[in-house]
Amino acid sequence: MNNLIWLIRASRWARNPPSARMVKLVLGIIALGLLLAGLEHFGLWPDWATTERPQGLRLQRP
Repeated sequence: MNNLIWLIRASRWARNPPSARMVKLVLGIIALGLLLAGLEHFGLWPDWATTERPQGLRLQRP
């Protein structure tokens, strides 16, 4: 059933494809996200822009 839904969506998209402006916008957002992830991965992201990750709740066992 799920495959049928995706097939219907694909047929609608083929009949009415997105505009070139929308495609450029989506690709730009993806490129920006990859750039930020790359900066953080290679250690080029500034420390002031990084939040501390919460350690979570630690339970002590008796």
